Amino acid sequence: MSQQDIDQLCVNTIRTLSIDAVQAANSGHPGTPMALAPMAYCLWQRVLRFDPEDPIWPNRDRFVLSNGHASMLLYSLLHLTGVKAVNADYEQVGRPAVTLEDIKRFRQLDSRCPGHPEYRWTSGVEVTTGPLGQGVATSVGMAIAERWLERYFNRPGFELFNYRIYAVCGDGCMMEGVSSEAASLAGHLKLSNLCWIYDNNHITIDGSTRISFTEDIAARFMGYGWNVTRVGDANDLEMLERAFEVARQSSDRPTFIIVDSHIGYGAPHKHDTSAAHGEPLGEEEVRFAKRFYGWPEDAKFLVPEGVRQNFAAGIGARGAKLRAAWTEMLTGYRRSFPELAEQIDQMQRRQLPAGWDEEIPSFAPDAKGIAGRDASAQVLNAIAKRVPWMIGGSADLATSTKARLTFEGAGEFSAENHSGRNLHFGIREHTMAAILNGLSLSKLRPFGSSFLVFSDYLRPSLRLSALMELPVIYIFTHDSISVGEDGPTHQPVEHLAALRAIPGLIVLRPADANEVAQAWRLIMELRHQPVVLVLTRQPLPVIDRTKYASTAGVAKGAYVLADAGGGQPDVLLLASGSEVCLCLEAYERLKAQNIKARVVSMPSWNVFEQQEQKYRDSVIPPSVTARVAVEEGSAFGWSRYLGTIGRCIAMETFGASAPMKEVQKKFGFTSEHVVEAAKEQVNKSSRSRQ
Repeated sequence: MSQQDIDQLCVNTIRTLSIDAVQAANSGHPGTPMALAPMAYCLWQRVLRFDPEDPIWPNRDRFVLSNGHASMLLYSLLHLTGVKAVNADYEQVGRPAVTLEDIKRFRQLDSRCPGHPEYRWTSGVEVTTGPLGQGVATSVGMAIAERWLERYFNRPGFELFNYRIYAVCGDGCMMEGVSSEAASLAGHLKLSNLCWIYDNNHITIDGSTRISFTEDIAARFMGYGWNVTRVGDANDLEMLERAFEVARQSSDRPTFIIVDSHIGYGAPHKHDTSAAHGEPLGEEEVRFAKRFYGWPEDAKFLVPEGVRQNFAAGIGARGAKLRAAWTEMLTGYRRSFPELAEQIDQMQRRQLPAGWDEEIPSFAPDAKGIAGRDASAQVLNAIAKRVPWMIGGSADLATSTKARLTFEGAGEFSAENHSGRNLHFGIREHTMAAILNGLSLSKLRPFGSSFLVFSDYLRPSLRLSALMELPVIYIFTHDSISVGEDGPTHQPVEHLAALRAIPGLIVLRPADANEVAQAWRLIMELRHQPVVLVLTRQPLPVIDRTKYASTAGVAKGAYVLADAGGGQPDVLLLASGSEVCLCLEAYERLKAQNIKARVVSMPSWNVFEQQEQKYRDSVIPPSVTARVAVEEGSAFGWSRYLGTIGRCIAMETFGASAPMKEVQKKFGFTSEHVVEAAKEQVNKSSRSRQ
């Protein structure tokens, strides 16, 4: 058999495995894997620097399937190339990441082949994809990370990092706005290590792209500053390889390869295959497709002799050789640069360097106070100075959020300086969050910032941070209606509730500067959870910890800040953030009236819920039914802590444009109102016991 015949046999194996898996599941998208099989084969077999024996080798090329509905394309590759499982938390280490049995159970419970590629669940999957545009946007973060790693760690004779990122996308990805944001920034930064492969098949689920998408995609990417090339026939392996070579030779811009394909079989034919994009072919069409490929019509999940061997001789042998050479280079690097080598190890394991927290400041009691964002800026810089791979920025709001590295040597990441640690995302919140995911997937420790109200603009990417269990740090300032004059458009109301609802996401809203510092300690210890740090623009009094409790309780999510002397409290005052000090004022007023109150600071519901029931009951005693929660946002969710008779002073409408104090007074956020509510609760609780 000629090499050309073996190549075609491998391509058709990818196609038919995809067809059979989708048909067996009676669910999925067979068309794109069928059309793109030649491209995927060419890239993996001839180009990709990847070792199936070690799919987390740090200098591997990254393959991102942004059109994640074509997941069987990736699963077929992972199976045929023999990628090994490496994630002990989710997989049996050393076994194939994707077995033929997994493919037969595509989209079934506990199969390693879920409907869309899931990071951590299946080794060889670099990123969770499915929501269109996310994969390509995340790939920009991966490309930024490689450039930064290259500049920071590489030394003459030790080119430890020089990998490339390849992302496959389709019309859906191109229509989603996040891809435009990401492509614009990638072109601006001249990320020549990045290559997007665009499946130009003119089909979406609703039909031909003529109904909604007729722009000149090549002109669009040339306008972004990308190198644009075209492959007129998706089945031409030689033309595809030349296009990948053009991408490899590009030194001053990312590359966009337009691959003209036909959804379904990969060539024009008499059958209408538009339906193959979003549903199984059906038994008759399956037989027709296999006949078209010269495949046994009744064979299912067939992997012919020679296919696995061909992949082993190609990507397998090449990857093993490249990884072995890299490992040998790393050994020499350890001898010459032991401190840098140790940092690589720590970064890969998501560990912190010794003494990372030694410069975190503490703040003296101060009635005038300091804004949460200003306290955070001090702590962030104290930490980042000692964690060299901490990198981040804001969506054009660094001067407002104060999330900026200001110490000597931090620098600005730009097309001319890929070693800078301050990133400028522009007014692109959504792609900022996707890029943060890409940085975290590359084992950097990223942070990004914006106003809390704009968490809506990046929520899909933030959700994926949680789904992928990535320790991304989101810093959101301007946290409540106390933003004041900017008015309802900039005053978050429902946002805290919405963020608290995301599984696996830690939401922290500290009450003063020392809670901010303690929150950062908690944040940095997280290895598999993203976190949202919610901060004020306005100054908050720095609480006197000699008079009230220490900040140690922040680590448990909630704690008793001020308590009634001698016995059980009459009423609980619950709050997070700026409203904690409001509760302290009410506490002192109630105390003067011989009403025993307890103030509970609740910076993180998520963390509090992880504590043992005994601790939670010690903070919020079930026997105390008189409770008042105070939050300058939606009351949604507070009922779990208020019981059946508790009162929540919260927002029921959008805010208003006026100076902060006036807005607070209008909506009832005054100590007088809290005292009044507390008294009502005490009376109500008393009556309920009679």
